[in-house]
Amino acid sequence: MKGFAMLGIGKTGWIDKDKPVAGPYDAIVRPIAVSPCTSDIHTVFEGAIGDRRDMILGHEAVGVVTEVGAEVKDFKPGDRVIVPAITPDWRSIAVQRGFPQHSNGLLAGWKFSNFKDGVFAEFFHVNDADMNLALLPDSVSSKAAVMITDMVTTGFHGVELAQIGFGMSVAVLGIGPVGLMAVAGSALAGAGRIFAVGSRPKCVEVAKAYGATDIINYRNGDIVEQIMELTNGEGVDRVVVAAPGIDMIKKGVKMAKPGSVISNVNYYGEGEDLLIPRLEWGCGMAHKTIRGGLCPGGRVRMERLASLVEHGRLDPSLLLTHEFKSFDKMEEALLLMKDKPKDLIKPIVVLED
Repeated sequence: MKGFAMLGIGKTGWIDKDKPVAGPYDAIVRPIAVSPCTSDIHTVFEGAIGDRRDMILGHEAVGVVTEVGAEVKDFKPGDRVIVPAITPDWRSIAVQRGFPQHSNGLLAGWKFSNFKDGVFAEFFHVNDADMNLALLPDSVSSKAAVMITDMVTTGFHGVELAQIGFGMSVAVLGIGPVGLMAVAGSALAGAGRIFAVGSRPKCVEVAKAYGATDIINYRNGDIVEQIMELTNGEGVDRVVVAAPGIDMIKKGVKMAKPGSVISNVNYYGEGEDLLIPRLEWGCGMAHKTIRGGLCPGGRVRMERLASLVEHGRLDPSLLLTHEFKSFDKMEEALLLMKDKPKDLIKPIVVLED
């Protein structure tokens, strides 16, 4: 089979590989829609997870099951399925500890294009199929479902980590696709005032559609100063960091009230340390909590997020700005995530409607 792969740091291309084999609990899936992610950019062009050679890229896909292992009970060939970006080993001790994302090692629930070949191929392998696949509801488009696999679950996890509740003021730092889902998730969680920090016109438009009440443009001055001024010097109850830059957590701490929570779902692809401002952290005693986490994956998570789409609570298709119709366009779609033109939020490659 053919797959679009990382050939080495800074290099991508098509390669031939053997078709994957399903173990007794696994499935083989043929993609029908996929989307490149900023994480792919960190992996290829920054070497964020090290030098990977001939590793097929991609972790956002919806597909059709072509083969299942002998022990798979709930899925069969021909099923259209949502495939989460995070596919934990559900028989691991980490699951009992409550953190399946780290099953069998730090971040090890993230397998595609990290520890094994990803989804940008004619076929790909899914471990623990009964636990990691979700049936695609007839009323949910494959395009919207691809956004569920990573963008929605990651942005919503920022909301969960921040423990956002009714009437709280929230600052979402960064309104790329993950930040936009954090805006939408904050609104669904009952937030009152939602500050969305970003500047690209298309992202601003969609942030407002998802419930942002205030747009903070860094081109108009320091974002901390802007938010502190708009909150009469008090700051916000909650912060979700979804923007690159090693100083973003620092800014989040500065704009947060005492007793607040700052959550991080940004993937830092380079640098050794992240900064915490000493004074604004109350010299370590401000009761400002910093929480970061890899988004949940698995079947139940995908089913619940799909239900939000199915019943009109969320429309993740607003994230899709660039559509391609052939695998031949995979590199073009990937480079869009690297170059980030002003009209981009997310590209998608649709192989079958």
